[in-house]
Amino acid sequence: MYFSFSTPTESLTLETNRDPAGKKMVAFTAAINTGGPVGPFNADQTVVFNNVITNIGGAYNQCTGIFVAPIAGVYYFTFFYHAGGEHPSRLLLCKNGSLIVESSDHRTSADGADNGGNAAFLQLDKGDQVFVRLVANNHIWATSAITTFSGFLVSPK
Repeated sequence: MYFSFSTPTESLTLETNRDPAGKKMVAFTAAINTGGPVGPFNADQTVVFNNVITNIGGAYNQCTGIFVAPIAGVYYFTFFYHAGGEHPSRLLLCKNGSLIVESSDHRTSADGADNGGNAAFLQLDKGDQVFVRLVANNHIWATSAITTFSGFLVSPK
């Protein structure tokens, strides 16, 4: 998408998905905002972060929960979660369906809430998919944007 502005003495053209040096910009942050707990489920589930805060480059799909790399390069991803202590919590950051990093907490009756997260730099090819998976029989909370997934392009290939 381009925006052009001009006056009799100057003109400016801005492409919204590129930085001033002309490099493609890709960055997103999304949260779950469905209210209450998500899970536990009988099978692993891709977490759908439905509340998109930023999606420069449009690579994160809020309907599927999957980030698809629009260009090859090095990307940085983070996820953070909040959960009640009555169920275990285990989230996986996956690339093309394979585990990269995870974060988890056990169930306890003495702990009212848990927080966790993890992060990774990933070398991605165009079309690679990155997503967060909630492991079967685990749960997280989905209120007030306290469970989030973010990523950005650090350097194109």
